[in-house]
Amino acid sequence: MRFSPIAVALSLSLAVVSSAGQGQKADDQINPRSLALLQQGEAARRAGNLVAANDLLETALAVDPRNRAAFVALGHVAQAQQLPGKAIRFYREALVLEPNDPAALGGQGEAMVQKGAVERAKQNLAKLQAVCKAGCPAASQLAAAIAKGPPVAVVTAQATTIVPPKGQEATTTKP
Repeated sequence: MRFSPIAVALSLSLAVVSSAGQGQKADDQINPRSLALLQQGEAARRAGNLVAANDLLETALAVDPRNRAAFVALGHVAQAQQLPGKAIRFYREALVLEPNDPAALGGQGEAMVQKGAVERAKQNLAKLQAVCKAGCPAASQLAAAIAKGPPVAVVTAQATTIVPPKGQEATTTKP
């Protein structure tokens, strides 16, 4: 008699815990609808329709926010639209899901070079080389982008000279 309330409480808690575990999906199972939208978005990006690609990829993420490949694809779309800051953010979201994703590390590094942050891109290259022991395509692409350097428009925007009124000294500013 003494142990019956304890046994009942233990059996109820075991039943609740076991039933909650059966309804959850594994982390590596991405919703098939999200994967289909990802494929459609990639096809639209390759066709040059960046607006449709962006819409399809954002819908893929709405269906399943764990779709890391959709974040990477959105980063590619943002880079094609000359939006490196937005691309960096999308790659960061992919890296939150998987910190060692070579595609996200490489893409983020290329977007950093596009934005003018070459030193941070070199840090990404070091991480990428640590992840890919034998050279991977993402590492070689990032190394080539770093060697090429940022676009000319970014370099000229980083150092601008302010022409003062007569009698004052000119100053150079960096954003």
